[in-house]
Amino acid sequence: AAGDGDGWADQDQGNGGSRGGGEAKRSEIYTYEAGWHIYGMNWSVRRDKKYRLAIASLLEQLVNRVEVVQLDESTGDIAPVLSFDHPFPPTKSMFVPDPQGLRPDLLATSADLLRIWRITDDDAAAPGAADSNNGSVRCNGVGGPAGQQPGVKLCCELNGNRNSDFCGPLTSFDWNDQDPRYMATIIMDSPKVVVLDIRYPTLPVVELHRHHAPVNAIAWAPHSSCHICTAGDDSQALIWDLSSMGTGNNSGGNGNGNGNAAAAAAAEGGLDPILAYTAGAEVEQLQWSATQPDWVAIVFANKLQILRV
Repeated sequence: AAGDGDGWADQDQGNGGSRGGGEAKRSEIYTYEAGWHIYGMNWSVRRDKKYRLAIASLLEQLVNRVEVVQLDESTGDIAPVLSFDHPFPPTKSMFVPDPQGLRPDLLATSADLLRIWRITDDDAAAPGAADSNNGSVRCNGVGGPAGQQPGVKLCCELNGNRNSDFCGPLTSFDWNDQDPRYMATIIMDSPKVVVLDIRYPTLPVVELHRHHAPVNAIAWAPHSSCHICTAGDDSQALIWDLSSMGTGNNSGGNGNGNGNAAAAAAAEGGLDPILAYTAGAEVEQLQWSATQPDWVAIVFANKLQILRV
């Protein structure tokens, strides 16, 4: 449904770091309510399937669910177009990076294993990967109830240990798409976000301190080298402009300059976000659309929201 939420609030840019304080701007917000707690979520990048996302359940049981949902622009409703069972809760989902739609429509999920699914428009068998089993990868021939379901076929499974059916937990961070010198990371159970320049990794470019509870997700803007969105247990999604920290396209690439900027920001009370959105519960996932950079998606409780920035 459309219009669920108060929209982004412009934030004061002083150094006091007060929470909120800005006026809400008119914003498009669309909400989808699932029948279970949502955790894994990501955008499709295909240009012929706008406003399509994959969401995954977080249930304390073996059988979990994955849904592919899509916004109908004419009605303003988000509706499921595909739903299937998944072993264990998927921690992450990702569509194949194929904007032109020239390859099979694939979706990867991570849980106890990395699984690759082929989304089909009919009951045709998925072509491509040859039957193989080298210990860490199983392609096609992966049977069981998850292997064959209407609209989707499990094509491949991967784990990190050639001698075991299970692998250890995996962690990730977010890289700046427009300027690969920069990456951002979060610390477990911390409200702080750390931005690093990989050329000078011992000194953070900037630390972002405006969340009031642990940060759960970060996403760089796909179209800008100096904008990043963060979300956390304080029910907030915050958008930051880091151009003053030396991460813009016109930065001089000098490590001392970045350090001086970061030190100055810290001395003056830290950097403030430029926009803030307050959700209805702790925000657990955040994704910025690569093909439609005006849109950000967040997940909290059993709700998916897509927000126009």
